[in-house]
Amino acid sequence: DEKRFVLASAILFFLPLLAVLALLQWYPDGVYYLMSPQQVARFEEMYSPAATHLGRPREAADELSMLMFYISHNVHIDFQCFAGGILFGIGSIFYLIYNGLSIGAVAGYLTQLGYVDTFWGFVAGHSAPELIGAVLSGAAGLKIGYALVAPGRLRRVDALKHAARDAVRLLYGAALLTFSAAFIESLWSPGRWLPFEVKVGVGLSLWALLLAYFAFA
Repeated sequence: DEKRFVLASAILFFLPLLAVLALLQWYPDGVYYLMSPQQVARFEEMYSPAATHLGRPREAADELSMLMFYISHNVHIDFQCFAGGILFGIGSIFYLIYNGLSIGAVAGYLTQLGYVDTFWGFVAGHSAPELIGAVLSGAAGLKIGYALVAPGRLRRVDALKHAARDAVRLLYGAALLTFSAAFIESLWSPGRWLPFEVKVGVGLSLWALLLAYFAFA
């Protein structure tokens, strides 16, 4: 029963992401319609080939604070995608599209800028658990929203309780993926000693394993 919500969430998230990523290869200045110049400059600094600590935000002074930052950041996105479901699903739809656009804007702009090794090498390892975690959170929110929009023969409060039991299982999976992504992002992804091909290979392997699990489990 959750498959349709996971599929809808994935479409709402990945379609804007991929569309913006592709669009910015043709029109890179389009990034400024989605992000401020200060935000763009910050991402340029984080993923510049000359960056002292690759992918480390200014708020993080060391690996531990970087880990805490990314846990907070990832949980914030997941919470938005899930909690928005209480607004009859509209909030989940909005945050899935919004975050897809934002991530696509960063990826597209930095790719067009030529930061392929630094950006894609950094995100490759943790992209699968982080993005799939966001999709599962959005799916949980959509399930909550659907129960409120179409409760069937149940009262809305009873339909909400019933949907929440299933949504919690999706959130367990999302939480596991989100926290694992934060550890990879702070401890593995910044390592310049790792060849680009190794990082991408590990990242593609994680995508294959997770997609196979959700397809056949």
